[in-house]
Amino acid sequence: TAERLLALAPPRNEVRVLHEGVDHERFHPPTDADRAAELAALATHGSVPPYLAFAGTAEPRKNLPALVRAFGTIAHRHPGLRLVLAGGAGWGDGPVREAIATSGAAPRVLRPGYLPAPLVPALFRHAAAAVYPSFEEGFGLPALEALACGAPLVTSTGSAIEEVVGDAAILVAPHDHLAIAAAIERALQPDTAATLRTRGPERAAGFTWEACVEAHVATYRTAARAAAKVT
Repeated sequence: TAERLLALAPPRNEVRVLHEGVDHERFHPPTDADRAAELAALATHGSVPPYLAFAGTAEPRKNLPALVRAFGTIAHRHPGLRLVLAGGAGWGDGPVREAIATSGAAPRVLRPGYLPAPLVPALFRHAAAAVYPSFEEGFGLPALEALACGAPLVTSTGSAIEEVVGDAAILVAPHDHLAIAAAIERALQPDTAATLRTRGPERAAGFTWEACVEAHVATYRTAARAAAKVT
């Protein structure tokens, strides 16, 4: 976003990028104490492992038709695997429905709608992998929340997500559903999944709302000092 701003409407003053944070009390790896209750709650929404998890409003920039086509490509090699698309149907949902209908795996693509807030971390915690192949993101908080929960993550190159997730996720070009399919299969491999489940929470630990607040306060103070000099 900062690069776009500088290119299209460069301001006269400094541009600072302030990262968002993760609520680590909610988004964290699974614990044995909560596992049974979370799995039972997810099951009431049809989300029974093993599944791939996406959470967010279905709109064109989320690239869900490509995700569905990618799942259809690999579904026959993973007979028990489902694709869970959690979240509401936003504008431009027709191509998503069409992709599901023609995927060859429509009964295994689940759209539970908006999940209760406590179930979103649970959805990520118990996923075989989280997949977030957006074309564009200003930050990509759901991807970071998936990392915090220890989900192996497949996400896209070319937007802010790439900066946020670092080497804790598998990055893939979002326009190529076959590349997305290959990345998902890589994330499902036990050794790769184990590595990503470790890297994700380590990466997410560096993003806190406390640090976000501190960065905003520091920026406001800098702006106030500059304004005082002008006046």
